[in-house]
Amino acid sequence: MAVVVMKFGGTSVANIERIQNVARHVKREVDAGNKVAVVVSAMAGATNQLVDWVRELSPLCDAREYDAVVASGEQVTAGLLAIALQSAGITARSWQGWQIPIRTDATHGAARIAEIDGGRLRARVEQGEVAVVTGFQGIESDHGRIATLGRGGSDTSAVAIAVAIGADVCDIYTDVDGVYTTDPRVVPEAQRIARISYEEMLEMASLGSKVLQTRSVELAMVYGVRLRVLSSFVDPSDLPAVDVGALGDIGTTVCSEDEIVETQVVSGIAFAKDEAKVTILNIEDKPGVAARIFGPLAESSINVDMIVQNVAPDGLHTDMTFTVQAAELPRALKVLERVRADLGEFEIRSSDDVVKVSVIGIGMRSHAGVAAKMFQTLSDKGINILAISTSEIKVSVLINADYAELAVRALHEVYGLDAQ
Repeated sequence: MAVVVMKFGGTSVANIERIQNVARHVKREVDAGNKVAVVVSAMAGATNQLVDWVRELSPLCDAREYDAVVASGEQVTAGLLAIALQSAGITARSWQGWQIPIRTDATHGAARIAEIDGGRLRARVEQGEVAVVTGFQGIESDHGRIATLGRGGSDTSAVAIAVAIGADVCDIYTDVDGVYTTDPRVVPEAQRIARISYEEMLEMASLGSKVLQTRSVELAMVYGVRLRVLSSFVDPSDLPAVDVGALGDIGTTVCSEDEIVETQVVSGIAFAKDEAKVTILNIEDKPGVAARIFGPLAESSINVDMIVQNVAPDGLHTDMTFTVQAAELPRALKVLERVRADLGEFEIRSSDDVVKVSVIGIGMRSHAGVAAKMFQTLSDKGINILAISTSEIKVSVLINADYAELAVRALHEVYGLDAQ
């Protein structure tokens, strides 16, 4: 017997037929004797509709009322799934975030979980009742109002519930059957990864892979929760019930590096198209200049990623290039205009026709030459590198958007991922 958290995203519960299909997935686990909690997202498109209604009334609305509206989508899904389970003869009830309670901070629209008292929920699950929990939401501690965790927050809710009830595994059901070495739509030869470390999954999630939300992976890594990515569109009878001793047999298991017998040097190629490049030309090269540029950006909650600096031949001036999220480019440029008024005249150039391509793998820790192979491969394809950033297990480059698919295909092949 295992304690299982099953999370179903919006496409998995998009209509009544799919909700009934989800109920069959849950019934499979119940029939096998497993204890189950289910976390659900809103039906596909529901949250977008709710957000549109709010924005139509007031683009700058009260964030507390925004949360009160957009949290309702998950409540509908949870109630419908509980009814579907009850109709199938399964003891089930729906739980809203405040009923558990999932306590959050007061950052409405992007709240962070502060604590979960899982005692009541755990007791009901142990008694054999299926708990159907609304994802994406909790209750803020200061005034007891509903707070949402930000888009994609249902993944984080699922991991938090898994921690609270001591689950053996948290299964994330989506529209794909696992995590792939890169996007199969770009590289048809992409392979499903059976096991991937938390660190690698965190890099892939933050660098363009949309299968799991970054915060959910962070939380799973901190508490050692094993995650699996599975497809809800497989016939429920074709999937085996959870067996803790055979988690790697289907889907993709996200786990500790220690559970992976032999690591690949490179596990995957990620790419992100939502990047923008900003270049500052001919600024004085002296102490404190970088702080006076990037400090105001940070104060405006604009995240800066890659940074490249080139000192001019005169030794008195420098150029700086950095990247921000494409959606943040207009705000970043406004901040830099204010900085220019403080620091003196310099030229600002920007473009959003760039892509960040990343090579990821925990095997980089023990193998040299990964970056060199990446740079040589791109050179052979005539692709110019605009910026570079690295960590212990990844190398990222910024390139022109026109070469994105060529770069991904070439790197996927050169690291042997086509035939993994």
